[in-house]
Amino acid sequence: MSLPLTVEILDDGQALKITDKDGKQQRFHAIWLRDNALDEETRSATNGQRLITLSDIPANTSLRSARLNANKDIAIEFEPDGKQVSFPANWLHRHAYDGTGNARETGWLPSLTETWDETLAPNVPAGDFKEVSKNRNALGAWLAAIRRHGFAKLENCPVESGGLIKVAELFGYVRETNYGKWFEVRTEVNPVNLAYTGLGLQAHTDNPYRDPVPTMQILYCLENTAEGGDSMVVDGFRVAERLQSEMPEGFAMLANYCARFEYAGDKGIRLTSKRPMIELAPDGELTGIRFNNRSCAPITDVPYEAMAGYYAAYRKFCEIVDDPAMAVAFKLQPGECFIVDNTRVLHARKGYSGEGNRWLQGCYPDKDGLYSTLATIEHELGAF
Repeated sequence: MSLPLTVEILDDGQALKITDKDGKQQRFHAIWLRDNALDEETRSATNGQRLITLSDIPANTSLRSARLNANKDIAIEFEPDGKQVSFPANWLHRHAYDGTGNARETGWLPSLTETWDETLAPNVPAGDFKEVSKNRNALGAWLAAIRRHGFAKLENCPVESGGLIKVAELFGYVRETNYGKWFEVRTEVNPVNLAYTGLGLQAHTDNPYRDPVPTMQILYCLENTAEGGDSMVVDGFRVAERLQSEMPEGFAMLANYCARFEYAGDKGIRLTSKRPMIELAPDGELTGIRFNNRSCAPITDVPYEAMAGYYAAYRKFCEIVDDPAMAVAFKLQPGECFIVDNTRVLHARKGYSGEGNRWLQGCYPDKDGLYSTLATIEHELGAF
């Protein structure tokens, strides 16, 4: 938004209207402005957290006056307490809500999210461990690619057991589970999980039986001389988009009814969850995919009359996931890893032979740490 041209009080002080030189208008309620005041009595100068509760603000709060000051900020005085604050115009623009109630199509995605299919293969997002470890700009670019595409590779990592923790520490922390702080992915005798065999695995999200589900996963290569065993990734958001386009009633089925997932492979471990395969926010935003045929428990939360249609939608979703045109494949070399947003991107593995060795390690960092680090870097660079 360009600098404000005029400010106007509406509805006897209940709201403020700002008009810029291009004629764009934004409205803000008086109670919203008072609750979001930026002064040091309302918010901590150290961490930005509120120092008051809503009950500390008079219920009959309104605007007594509003004007542009010498800095072109909006200076406001409230009634009945006479509180005076000012807001930078750009801050108000970034936090504007006027117009956000306009209807959006179910399954919409934020502008910084870009869905993809096999055509991304020549341009797989990637970073260099040595560079992102010492260059904040490079780290920010790599993290931004993960935010946009839901996955990225990282090359030139240390070829050492546990090296994946150094990757996670670039942006956050690892969530420890019953598998440990990290886990081994290689052939085992009598494995507790099919991931520890040479079998091919259908594209899936990990640990759908957990609540909350691990939000990120790192798979880190230490050895890969076996024939086959290529890694594959599939954009679950693109799968959902295709399902919505080709079978809209199926999209609604998988979004509106819960599936169930379970795991009981380790002694003393019994994990279950009940969530839809396609997760939507109340405003219709597509926020998550939870898909893992190996861990799917009997589905019992779909009415009898809808079960046949649900399974038709489930089958269609599987067919899209399995479509080769949806996958990006690559073979990891020692010292390479990839990270996926486990609430969005499905990962798979082609089968591999008993000749040679394939040794990967995996762990589950949390997405909030990644997004926090990225937001901090963007703030440092003046992106926001």
